[in-house]
Amino acid sequence: MKKITLLITAITVALVLISAKTNIAMPDKIDFAGEETPLHIPDVRERFDRELTVNQYMHGSTILILKRANKFFPIIEPILAKNGVPDDFKYLCVIESSLSNATSSAGAKGFWQFMSQTAREKGMEVSELVDERYHLEKSTEAACKFLIQAKEKFGSWTLAAASYNGGIAGIQKHVSFQETNNYYDLLLTEETYRYVFRILALKEIMKNPALYGFNLPKETLYTSIPTRKIEIDSSITNLTKFAKSQGINYKELKIYNPWLRDQKLDNPTKKKYIIEIPIK
Repeated sequence: MKKITLLITAITVALVLISAKTNIAMPDKIDFAGEETPLHIPDVRERFDRELTVNQYMHGSTILILKRANKFFPIIEPILAKNGVPDDFKYLCVIESSLSNATSSAGAKGFWQFMSQTAREKGMEVSELVDERYHLEKSTEAACKFLIQAKEKFGSWTLAAASYNGGIAGIQKHVSFQETNNYYDLLLTEETYRYVFRILALKEIMKNPALYGFNLPKETLYTSIPTRKIEIDSSITNLTKFAKSQGINYKELKIYNPWLRDQKLDNPTKKKYIIEIPIK
């Protein structure tokens, strides 16, 4: 009984220490893509505080995101920059998928959570054998196309971000009826109403992890393994045999090329695919 009491006490003390580290005042200023968030407006401040508080206490999830960012941000960042899309949109990717090839209940897939129709509209191949929503570089390029289109429509990166969740037509409907094109002045559906604030919260925590109690040693962060690229313009009847011919196994082939969705690659049109092979 004494041991149990001591254990409960230790856990209580640990929780208090965690709370002390994370229960800090929110920043006085924050912006998204250079567009300042009006924290002087009471409901805006509360909405940001809500998301900041929620994510401070999602310890396991936030730790994994911080570990993955070290591996995947170096891939995402230059693609955003090349397309003229602000760097802050990498945090949109974070809230969409936690930087993983996730599948939503609605069927959206990949880091950027594209539905199949939208993915095809943005130039990605989606079939039973190949699904480029799982291709990080190509899906990031497609996301840039969408965001640039939305920015041209609304004149605001913040509304472009909101439209990634609410859809361009959906946001336009609210803008027209409510007669304002300021995200922070719009009353939207619950998910879209919170969406940009979730991005802002992850941005704040990921830029200042130690401030929020996330002290991760560098050696615990995930890193990329160098790969060599092979161009394929023919069918591959057996991906296990192909992997072995390249000095790796089937599991490794699929990990580094998650867009390959079957055990083979039919390619009657001789389309060119780039397959990555990890260098051991």
